[in-house]
Amino acid sequence: MLNALLLAAVNNVEVNPTSSGLPGSGVLQELVDGLAFWALLACLTGVIVAAAVWAFAAHSNNHHYSANGRRGLLVSAVAALAIGASAAIVNFFAEAGGKVK
Repeated sequence: MLNALLLAAVNNVEVNPTSSGLPGSGVLQELVDGLAFWALLACLTGVIVAAAVWAFAAHSNNHHYSANGRRGLLVSAVAALAIGASAAIVNFFAEAGGKVK
């Protein structure tokens, strides 16, 4: 009897995310926005430093540091892409998960 009652209760579970669901949601949104801003600044710094390393190393024929500068530039650029697309990625998967029945 208890198992049937528990199963009936679990079958009717719904999740409706909303920003007004808990107090302080606005503050958390501002915190996430601020963290994304600082992360993008770090990516910009990484791109600038890596490009300078790549340029100086290529000019001095240092292939090892040239490859490291190239890698750093690409990693920083991909990180900026991931940060910028993070909201769209999360929204895509949240919507896709909401369609599962």
